[in-house]
Amino acid sequence: MSLPTYIDLAIVGAGPQALTLVTHLLQKRAKFRNRFLVFDPSGTWLSRWRHQFAAQKIPHLRSPAVHHPDPNPYALRAFAENRPHELFPPYDLPGTQLFEDFCGEVIRRWQLENCIYPEKVVEILPHKHRFQLILAAGESIIARRVILATGKGIPQFPEWVNRIPSPYPSERLCHSSQIDLRSLHLAGEKILIIGGGLTSGHLAMGAIAQNANVFLMARRTWQEKLFDADPGWLGPKYLKGFAAESNWYRRWELIQQARNGGSMTPAMMLQLRRLSREGKITLKERCEIVGAIWQDSHWLVKCANGDVYECDRIWLATGTKFDCQQNPLLEDMLAAYPTEIVNGLPVLDEYLRLPGSEFFLMGALAALQVGPVARNLSGGRMASDRIVRTLTKASIALSS
Repeated sequence: MSLPTYIDLAIVGAGPQALTLVTHLLQKRAKFRNRFLVFDPSGTWLSRWRHQFAAQKIPHLRSPAVHHPDPNPYALRAFAENRPHELFPPYDLPGTQLFEDFCGEVIRRWQLENCIYPEKVVEILPHKHRFQLILAAGESIIARRVILATGKGIPQFPEWVNRIPSPYPSERLCHSSQIDLRSLHLAGEKILIIGGGLTSGHLAMGAIAQNANVFLMARRTWQEKLFDADPGWLGPKYLKGFAAESNWYRRWELIQQARNGGSMTPAMMLQLRRLSREGKITLKERCEIVGAIWQDSHWLVKCANGDVYECDRIWLATGTKFDCQQNPLLEDMLAAYPTEIVNGLPVLDEYLRLPGSEFFLMGALAALQVGPVARNLSGGRMASDRIVRTLTKASIALSS
């Protein structure tokens, strides 16, 4: 594919949210087919998503089968008709392979195989009513409108990590986003996993399957929840009040309360407790680490209560944070279209644009408008509804 000099719509990122946006846009306006281009260094849809699920050996999604990139909410159920065993209780959670196969079918059905340009966007420069996208190879393209749909957050490291006194092998202390269970041989190793979210559960299961001795530790008590946020956040039950809240800081607080840090599903907690009774894992809640040292090829980890633990590896399932001011693609955009920023999240207009521009944001950075599920599959649909309305209605578009 050769790069055109100009495109009406540039979409940066080819994850589930971008795929959701494109299918919803084409359903509403088929003529958009030749008016957009998606940029992703992998050249394929969902490559980071696939890698993450495979690397952490995640068996199924946390979202029910109605949440997916196709505009028809029942399309995944219909696709799974002959594979009912791949829908997991309690709410028909799609198995990872089923979801991947379904997305492949969506990509074929909407004929989206060839709309990705395999290059990384490294810079976006605003010009008068236009945007210049600079690619890693040095090429560039002008776009009338841009949608930033890259979901990657910034890995969060506990503060004590920066105080580790001695050098240590980098593979012996990793953030969960760096771990690939498929490439590790862990038999007989002692692994300390820190974090109370579902990711720590998946990593624990993967390590136990390789006959490692696992120690799972969280700062607070285990939180059991079916979903990241209450299903009331998917509809008017909670979103009505959220939309009526005019104080952006209060909205940010509502998002934090709704997600409330990491949580495990009841099914995962059940498995972990069973493995704990079998002596395959030690579960330790309300334990805060205050320091660690690397000594004689292993870790000594000290907790606030004075306990010291010894292990071979430390895995940090401590989440990611989202901060528009630390995103290199937003540097020039925020300078050209300044907006209020609330704890890293930009205040966007109701159509998810930086105010005064045709530059849209999807995913976690759109949370102040979309709500607590902004980064989830359902948030992708909610964001798509707003953005598609803008792209297809001349009256909403800014004059160009």
